[in-house]
Amino acid sequence: MQIRQIRKLTDLRHLNLFTIQYQDKVGKDKIWTYASRSGPNDSGDTRLNPPDAVVVVPYHVTERKLVIIKEFRVVLGGWQYGFPAGLLDPGEGVVQAGKRELFEETGLHLTRVLTRSPAVYSSSGMTDESVSLVYAECEGTPSSAHTEDSEDIQVIMLCRRDAGRLLETPDLRFDVKTWLVVKQFADHGVL
Repeated sequence: MQIRQIRKLTDLRHLNLFTIQYQDKVGKDKIWTYASRSGPNDSGDTRLNPPDAVVVVPYHVTERKLVIIKEFRVVLGGWQYGFPAGLLDPGEGVVQAGKRELFEETGLHLTRVLTRSPAVYSSSGMTDESVSLVYAECEGTPSSAHTEDSEDIQVIMLCRRDAGRLLETPDLRFDVKTWLVVKQFADHGVL
């Protein structure tokens, strides 16, 4: 497999389309179109880019509950269950962005980082977008007072039993990362 050329198709603020011309393993020329938050760096190697976004997996220490959000997603035309998340601002670190996003989307304060993932990819057939997951403890009272006008978010705190019930509810939409973490929490009571 060899990348021949990458061409930018759109020029938008947060997301753009690119085509990659490449040669497959038997030497046949192919074209792939994908979406990107940042686009390839000069070498064409997206592994060298920092994560585009942060996803916070918060555990409320006082309530002893996993915190998730129910957010209206325009692309889905409805509600989806997920975790507080957002793009990193220029010059912002992953943990700093996680603190900011957690507060903006839930009103809660990040008190301790438990672990942090490297940049991971959730849909590499469609995009090179990467996120870093920050598992963290938090405290405070949930509030949606700090959300942006384009965000419609409800904060939900789950005990282990509630997590299991939520997963068994038909027709709910989950972000893939959220479903996996909530399933782990429902089955084992730990993150």
